Amino acid sequence: MMVDVLSYMNKYKLLIDDKLTELIQSIETTPKLKEAMMYSVKAGGKRLRPVLMLAVIESFGADPALGVIPGSALEMLHTYSLIHDDLPAMDNDDLRRGMPTSHKKFGEATAILAGDGLLTQAFECLVNAPGLTDSQKVELLHKLASAAGPEGMVGGQSDDLEAEEKTLKIEELEHIHLRKTGRLLEYAVEAGAIIANVNEDTRPYLMDYARHLGVAFQIKDDLLDIEGDEAVLGKPVGSDNEQGKNTYPSILGAEGAKEHLRRHFQMAISSLRKVNMGNDILEQLAHFIVERNH
Repeated sequence: MMVDVLSYMNKYKLLIDDKLTELIQSIETTPKLKEAMMYSVKAGGKRLRPVLMLAVIESFGADPALGVIPGSALEMLHTYSLIHDDLPAMDNDDLRRGMPTSHKKFGEATAILAGDGLLTQAFECLVNAPGLTDSQKVELLHKLASAAGPEGMVGGQSDDLEAEEKTLKIEELEHIHLRKTGRLLEYAVEAGAIIANVNEDTRPYLMDYARHLGVAFQIKDDLLDIEGDEAVLGKPVGSDNEQGKNTYPSILGAEGAKEHLRRHFQMAISSLRKVNMGNDILEQLAHFIVERNH
């Protein structure tokens, strides 16, 4: 069944936006901290990770409403990572989605605390998510901690920092990005499968789809950094090169990176087509990721 992917994404983006606002407004904390947390959460973004989660749930015939709070929790955790990535000690970025980064708006200390608050609140939201069994919650908590922690996103970020000013092989770069970027995308798909009670035989195909999609996502990001429109991206292009970062275009060249992107996209689709689902929205989301302009 064909689905209008942009309308689909917007529908669930608005749902997640509303839930995130509701969840953060309900927190009892200092006004400045709450304002800083809300500022970064409401700074925009496609909400791609929660949309992927909801799409998996819906594709296997379960109620996507079950994924709204888990998806919001994932977006909180993703937002924390962006706040910390932007800090002077990390990427030292002044703009995020066309707006001042959290530390530019609130100062470094409050930005760090806002990130910490979003990280920890994400796990509290998962614990309190309605409609899920205790075993589902435990599995979701375990998978999210693994995806976000030193074996996942945090470890990938650490490796990425250590690799600056070094020349990596393409296999080494992929290893970094499979953790730094890929693990949260993989978690989005895996969490959807957990919530929808997808059988164990089907999950490996979904995870292969997510893994290749995560690499494709990063390659596209790297290409946008050299070919994108600053007005659309909401940040300066060329920053990766200025910081001495290893990217797919810096190692493979722009055309080589585009071929690598096509290869991972095709492998993602190949894995997905081995799964019997009710619609093709996951395939269309993959197309969106590799064809987007921001």
